Amino acid sequence: MNKKCYICGKGELVTRKVDVKPYGVPIGKFDAEVCSDCNETFFSEQISDKIDEAAKSKGLWGLEARTKIGQAGNSIDVRISKRIAEFAGLRKGAEVRVYPEGRNRIIIEH
Repeated sequence: MNKKCYICGKGELVTRKVDVKPYGVPIGKFDAEVCSDCNETFFSEQISDKIDEAAKSKGLWGLEARTKIGQAGNSIDVRISKRIAEFAGLRKGAEVRVYPEGRNRIIIEH
């Protein structure tokens, strides 16, 4: 008997290899159960531990950071942690392109 999806309750869970790309960086393919209806993906605890180790080995562990919006003159500013700036290749004085993607996301490209 196949398992039903824990989220939608409609689809059946199918075991397959899934590409894992934290922050857009591929770290490998890992076994997962994927819902045939909503595509929700579930990893076992052992696989999650392997994913964490792979992310740590690529320097991706702990990149996320919280920050506050400040003000600089008539503009607002957002501080980016040194680790995130290094990961993204951002340098002081470099020109970047900033634009919204929807109402709750801002993209910075260099």
